[in-house]
Amino acid sequence: MTLSGGLHEKPDAPASKQKVERMAQSAPTCLVVEDAAFDRMIMERKLAAYAQPLQVRFVSTLAEARNCLSEMPISIIFLDNSLPDGKGANFALELAAHRNWMKIPVVMVSDWPSPFMPAKAKAANVVAIWTKTEFTALTVAEVLKSRGLTA
Repeated sequence: MTLSGGLHEKPDAPASKQKVERMAQSAPTCLVVEDAAFDRMIMERKLAAYAQPLQVRFVSTLAEARNCLSEMPISIIFLDNSLPDGKGANFALELAAHRNWMKIPVVMVSDWPSPFMPAKAKAANVVAIWTKTEFTALTVAEVLKSRGLTA
């Protein structure tokens, strides 16, 4: 299925492992770590509205995120805080301590932030904390541009 903004969805993939394939070699690769199917659908629509090509990989657990990070280069991570196998804020600290992943920008996207999330996010060099309603094509464009991932 073709989506606007230069994205192509792999229709046979389950929602938790849905891949969006890149149209241009220089397209940034976004990892979205979100366990709620409805929120993944909304985020996919927002990413499809983005005007430039992106490669996007959706996973629903931190374990799947680790596997994805080990398998392919990731340009940016959009990370929910409440996941079945842990807290995104703790995972952001893990990323910051990992020599291969420490430079990947992370945006926390959560409607249920813990009281400790901002402090952990600051310690992990998270570039932004958004509510899920703040995840829009415009905010994605702004963060990608601010991190030098698009023109």
